[in-house]
Amino acid sequence: MSTSDPNPGPPILVLHDGAAGNRRQALALAQALGGPVHELQLDADLLVRTLAPRCPPGAGARFGPAFTALLAQPPALAIGCGRIAALATRLLKKAGGRVVQILDPRIDPCHWDLVIAPEHDGLRGENVITLIGSLHPIDSAWLARARDDFPALGRLPGPRTALLLGGPTRAVQFDRSAFEVLISKLEFWLARDGGSVMLCGSRRTPKEIARVARERFSEMPGVLWLDAADGENIYSGALGWADRIIVSPDSVNMISEACATSAPVFIAEPDRAAGRVRRFIASLEARGRVHAQTRDAGGQVAVEPLLELPRVVAAVRECLRR
Repeated sequence: MSTSDPNPGPPILVLHDGAAGNRRQALALAQALGGPVHELQLDADLLVRTLAPRCPPGAGARFGPAFTALLAQPPALAIGCGRIAALATRLLKKAGGRVVQILDPRIDPCHWDLVIAPEHDGLRGENVITLIGSLHPIDSAWLARARDDFPALGRLPGPRTALLLGGPTRAVQFDRSAFEVLISKLEFWLARDGGSVMLCGSRRTPKEIARVARERFSEMPGVLWLDAADGENIYSGALGWADRIIVSPDSVNMISEACATSAPVFIAEPDRAAGRVRRFIASLEARGRVHAQTRDAGGQVAVEPLLELPRVVAAVRECLRR
């Protein structure tokens, strides 16, 4: 899939707070729109981190001199993701720039040219584009490159199960007991179907869960990555080679990326999620794109990938033309 114009446009500025999920979404949109992409990680002070996207006194200067210079000469287009970036893009719009904000800023979207928000946030408006889940760069070409980058994973015995682990959040109580249930069901699948496991942790995976994962994984065929001590992160290769995918219920980003493959996706203990995350999972369950991980699940029927980026890019281009 190619969503970029053949003729590169003006530079696009990407703004984020350094959080991996926010950075990934903003870069995915900017790169798909085409043109040179410049990136600025925002270094906000305590007052900005507390109040954003509301404007404290002297808000522009609180992001440092690099951002202050941008206010004097705004870029043709700035894309921000996350609450702190929402204040930065709001200030750039006041200064005369065109801005797109990703994720619900929790105040009136009129402060931005466009707001892109997940359906499960419930935000609606004339300048709001909604999508299922989150933005990311994953498509068939991305997955093919991932398989090329990790050919050894393709030699693991099938069915290959990718296990994507996040960690507990305010909305999801994914703790050791939840992981123990997950791994017990996976062990049943392996005993029944054979195959192998590609286990990927994340920055949010608690040390206790990581420790238990290492202990239980020692008895499983496959490859494990939990931190830098395990070598190169196999996440992209696991998505590329997966015959089926299990995801912990805490990460909208990981679930969205899993659903961009043609593999069936199973959510571990989905009822542990609450609020917006649970609404998101329920919307995918209603579409038949994800299923709860049960002891008897584990089918390998290929499904239609959920690819929202091309539609969002087309909508952004049309809205900016107007």
